[in-house]
Amino acid sequence: MGAVLLTGLSAGLYYGFACAVLPGLRRAGDRTFVEGMQRINTAILNGWFLLLFAGSLLLIVATGALQLWGGGSRGAVWWVGAAAVLYVAVLVITMAFNVPLNDALDAGGLPDSAEGLAALRERFESAWHRWNIVRTVCNTAAFGCLAWALVRYGNGG
Repeated sequence: MGAVLLTGLSAGLYYGFACAVLPGLRRAGDRTFVEGMQRINTAILNGWFLLLFAGSLLLIVATGALQLWGGGSRGAVWWVGAAAVLYVAVLVITMAFNVPLNDALDAGGLPDSAEGLAALRERFESAWHRWNIVRTVCNTAAFGCLAWALVRYGNGG
């Protein structure tokens, strides 16, 4: 149940960015966009996010181990395994694409010129949003796999 809950919350966080945060900031000026994302990048680095980010994988792995070696449902273990693969994809996408884009945005500071702000935003916005959509889909699929594994477990396999 913990793996399902944390993975669902994680999927919801990325979904919220995809359908509310980025579309809202897209309507803002360059300075507001850049400063807003820089502040979000700083604010999200906290224990609650770490709980979701790392805790989801830890609980997925623990769930799989309990299913394999704890006499759990063999029908559920495949779905837990699929969730693990999908969630690892979320971690890889985040670390390989979103975090470097965040770091580049932060390193760009807050340029004084309109051209500098526009250029910084241009290098960040589309790529970050595209990779966020990919990780949102992977995370949501992992959540779905875990939910189905829970159903399979409850039905005895």
